[in-house]
Amino acid sequence: MSSTFSRLVVGLALLVNLFVMLALVGCKPAAELPVRGPTEVGVTTLAVQSQTVTSELPGRTKAWLTAEIRPQVGGIVQKRLFTEGAEVKAGEVLYVIDPATYQAAFDKARASTAEAKAALNSARLKATRYAELVKVDAISQQDNEDAQASLQSNQAAYQAAQASEKSARIDLTYTRITSPIAGRVESSSVTPGALVTASQDSSLTTVQQLDPLYVDITQSSAEVLRLKREFAAGRLSKASDNEAKIVLRLEDGSQYKHAGRLQFSAASVSQSTGSVVLRAVVPNPDGLLLPGMYVRAVLEEAVDEQALLVPQRAVTRGHSGSSSVLLVVGGKVEQREVVLGRSVGNQWWVESGLAAGDQVIIEGGQKVSSGDSVSVVAAGSPVTAIPLTND
Repeated sequence: MSSTFSRLVVGLALLVNLFVMLALVGCKPAAELPVRGPTEVGVTTLAVQSQTVTSELPGRTKAWLTAEIRPQVGGIVQKRLFTEGAEVKAGEVLYVIDPATYQAAFDKARASTAEAKAALNSARLKATRYAELVKVDAISQQDNEDAQASLQSNQAAYQAAQASEKSARIDLTYTRITSPIAGRVESSSVTPGALVTASQDSSLTTVQQLDPLYVDITQSSAEVLRLKREFAAGRLSKASDNEAKIVLRLEDGSQYKHAGRLQFSAASVSQSTGSVVLRAVVPNPDGLLLPGMYVRAVLEEAVDEQALLVPQRAVTRGHSGSSSVLLVVGGKVEQREVVLGRSVGNQWWVESGLAAGDQVIIEGGQKVSSGDSVSVVAAGSPVTAIPLTND
């Protein structure tokens, strides 16, 4: 009995001590949690800069000169003297038409000219002699007048014979069909032995001069009006007083290494497409460009001396399509909507909403909200550890 009682007393004593310790722990003041300081964000400070206004427009290449080769006299093709796809020179003979009948016609015309010349010489001598005889009344006035009229008739006959000879010579020359321009000749539509006719509808072949090349570019009339308004308002200035420079992007996305120049702009708008045609001239010394190729022409149109560019990663898009950026204003975060124009590399061209000197957050923006206090560092600087302070 006494041992059991002793154990109970010891147990009660331990229980009391436990309650006392718990009470003491509950009464101890709680440790204050550390307070985080302002979040550090990376910013870029906007500054105005000169920026060239460019437009990337669709276009098609077109040969500088194109000559469709057609016969000017009819006959049988005797020879084809060119290699299809080769370069030919201006005046180079491409085809030969059987010249036999034209040679005969020329020989006949030449003989007629000689005959008319002989008759003219005889009539001239007679007219000269009669003009002297009539002075001494050796012949009648009528005979002299007849001799003078015969001279004039023979002069006209001689001139007609000369014209016929020249025409026959031209026809004979046309039996050798030459290229009027230098360039690359395409495939032939006829072979030796084919019968051709003068000024036929179908061409024998085509010669195209490919260096330089034209590029016909289309630009919407709305864009033309916008640029004119910008020029009139003084917000833009012309990129050059001379012809504008263009750079081509090819169908595979590569950039063509030879820059071109804008030659002229059409004076009317297409009623079917609502666009204006611009024509540019592009060097093609390597023969890389061919007529009919689709290209994108980057055209330098104007210069904005007060352009503002903001990094694309600083811009967020809302569900409604609006764009906004986070700024640091007075040490606090502010969200502001902006109107953006075209992209320039990895930046957006700002049309409105921002000004020079604004600090735009481009690093750490996901950790802050509008109204938060922040400390700023230049974007790209190493981020330091955020200090913990106790209040």
